[in-house]
Amino acid sequence: MTGHALERIKLPEPKFDSSTSIEEALLKRRSVRVFKEGPVMLADLSQLLWAGQGTTDVRGLRTAPSAGALYPLELYVVAGSVSGLSQGLYNYIPERHELSGISEGDSRGDFCNASLGQSSVRRAAAVLVLSAVYQRVTAKYGERGIRYVHMEAGHAAQNICLQAVHLRLGTVVIGAFQDKEVQQLLKMGAGESPLYIIPVGKR
Repeated sequence: MTGHALERIKLPEPKFDSSTSIEEALLKRRSVRVFKEGPVMLADLSQLLWAGQGTTDVRGLRTAPSAGALYPLELYVVAGSVSGLSQGLYNYIPERHELSGISEGDSRGDFCNASLGQSSVRRAAAVLVLSAVYQRVTAKYGERGIRYVHMEAGHAAQNICLQAVHLRLGTVVIGAFQDKEVQQLLKMGAGESPLYIIPVGKR
């Protein structure tokens, strides 16, 4: 899905090395539901998006494995308090490492309501939403492709959580929400289903 209400925003280039080992990130990963006050930096949001769905190859291969390299996932940003980014809803474009605007304004409260009132969604600086267009995979693999999509979503969400450890950010993965409300808020097309809501904030 591409945005239309806001312009395209080129994100800061991601970094490909860090002082945090994968073992340390695994050791320190925790679900964080209470965040400190203050914005998340745009460069940190950029790094999280790249970790979840960024490209790693000139052929367009991504950070998370995908059955048949068909890439059914979409990644969205609910920006509430991100330094250098206006409040609004955005779709991540992996091929260009850009954000495409969907709508303006702070909608964290709406997503909190859609998430059955979970306060971490309202209090997060930003919220990431992972969704899937199943047809991209099931067209090739049939019903088995549904399983492949869910496996891929888990890979992508874990990438985001591990990257957050290095950035000293808190995350939590949420699966309890009203699908139709999230679909409507993000103006998802037919056949696209939300799978994860991931609040992000300072810890």
